[in-house]
Amino acid sequence: MTDYDTIIVGGGPAGMMAAISAASLGQRCLLIEKNKTLGKKLAHTGGGRCNVTNCGSLEDILAGIPGNGRFLYSVFSQFDNQDIIRFFAENGVPLKEEDHGRMFPTTDKSQTIIQCLVSKMTDLGVTLKTRTEVVSIKKQDERFLIKASSESFEATKLIVTTGGKSYPSTGSTGFGYDIARHFKLEVTDLEAAESPLLTVFPHKALQGLSLDNVTLTYGKHQITHDLLFTHFGLSGPAALRLSSFLKGGETITLDMLPGETKESLQTFLDDNREKNLKNALKQHLPERLSDFISQDFPEKIKQLTQSDLEQLIKQVKALPILVSGKMSLAKSFVTKGGVSLKEINPKTLESKKVAGLHFAGEVLDINAHTGGFNITCALCTGWVAGSLHV
Repeated sequence: MTDYDTIIVGGGPAGMMAAISAASLGQRCLLIEKNKTLGKKLAHTGGGRCNVTNCGSLEDILAGIPGNGRFLYSVFSQFDNQDIIRFFAENGVPLKEEDHGRMFPTTDKSQTIIQCLVSKMTDLGVTLKTRTEVVSIKKQDERFLIKASSESFEATKLIVTTGGKSYPSTGSTGFGYDIARHFKLEVTDLEAAESPLLTVFPHKALQGLSLDNVTLTYGKHQITHDLLFTHFGLSGPAALRLSSFLKGGETITLDMLPGETKESLQTFLDDNREKNLKNALKQHLPERLSDFISQDFPEKIKQLTQSDLEQLIKQVKALPILVSGKMSLAKSFVTKGGVSLKEINPKTLESKKVAGLHFAGEVLDINAHTGGFNITCALCTGWVAGSLHV
């Protein structure tokens, strides 16, 4: 049996950063990953470009973490998004800012981020075991005994960074929840978050159409971001972010022109009374969308009754869309739910019940938006879980 100070199970961003953090403090570290490569899910993020963090303020970051983000105050006081940006710059990977504060490697390649993390671990002497599936974990006295299919390991500290249950093709099977339950820790209910929305809506004519900075609203939740119409419903950041607050059966509204008021639209229509409605709307909306909106109204603006005008403006400012459900966990970006935060010390991410047992990343009951927020959570919780807290 091979002996280590710290063993990390799961080779995603949280696991790799936990290994770097621990090894930089002189810990003898082992990182175990069942896939043949590290960072398999990370490789697909940001369309293969890896939206590694967001450069917003602390409040911006917390606003991007609707699922228990406030729990991370202590984590971010130790390692935050600015530290992520600094870490990559210091290790030869400068980042660039894009819209909405999203940060990408200047190479536009996820592999640049993964290679940086792997190189750093190698430089620090971390032992990497890929294609290694953990069969059992138990604690004996002060040591964790980890059994893989063909070898065994032990350590005084165990960090679980196995991810959630979304995108199981990347290896996220929910194994970390099994570890938590084995040690009698509570795991909250799991559901899809950052999930494309299934809708009851005649969207075939709009399939493939993307809209910039529109607003989706459900109750008190209002998301302004980009939106994509698909063959099944809605995707893109606006839909993904709103999905955290939906289960199916709700009616949401779409404001196609959040920069315009109802009054300004009324004035626009009044000023263009002699024009064809479809052509006039094209000054504000993409052609397919203006065709879609105008199909149920008279051809010319001057032919519209006051009731027609009110209905038209409502369609543009608050188009109702019935959500029938969300994509399954397997096809969603993020898992909502996980190891209950009541079980976890927020300063160290150590279990309150089991000394030496830490959790980081998506295995925790924390869910964040796409746009760099999820990976920020993973990298920051990984760093803190790997740290030595005296």
